[in-house]
Amino acid sequence: MNPLKSLSSFFLDMVETVVIGLSIFLVVYLFFMQPHQVNGQSMVPNFQSGEYVLTDKVSYKMGDPERGDVVVFHAPEAAHCPEGTGCDFIKRVLGVPGDSIEVKENAIWVNGSMLDEPYIPADFEILPGMFTKDRVVTLGPDEYFVSGDNRPYSSDSRAWGPISKSDIVGKAFFRYWPLEKAGTIETYRH
Repeated sequence: MNPLKSLSSFFLDMVETVVIGLSIFLVVYLFFMQPHQVNGQSMVPNFQSGEYVLTDKVSYKMGDPERGDVVVFHAPEAAHCPEGTGCDFIKRVLGVPGDSIEVKENAIWVNGSMLDEPYIPADFEILPGMFTKDRVVTLGPDEYFVSGDNRPYSSDSRAWGPISKSDIVGKAFFRYWPLEKAGTIETYRH
């Protein structure tokens, strides 16, 4: 057998494998799921800066976010992300369309009931932000109230208001780095 023909056949097989692999990756990345890195301290103690999560981009095309979901979304202009960075945030959904939200008595109140949040330490101070100070916020038909778990250090809907469903990239469903914390992300239903 001709060694040159054998080498070119091997090379073509490798190129074909790489092209197919990259095509599958691209389709999955664009349409089904996407990796995101947690940046900052807004989700401590449940997520640390530098951790990586997979975001499901399909679920919310067929359904709506629910209270307790951890979502990744495009940061609103009021969050003042550096221009051109494509800044995405990771936060927890606390209010869904039609809910009334109030921040008082060191707690978040939804529809007149204090939200039970076992995933945040009891000693965290929960203050209203500029958007929720001295008012009850009623969410519109396409609005979601999101907050970081680290309430004293989170820039969230308390400061800049609700986000729309169209801003949501998807639901964070699996933490894959660091390996010792790898696993599905628990959703708390309120």
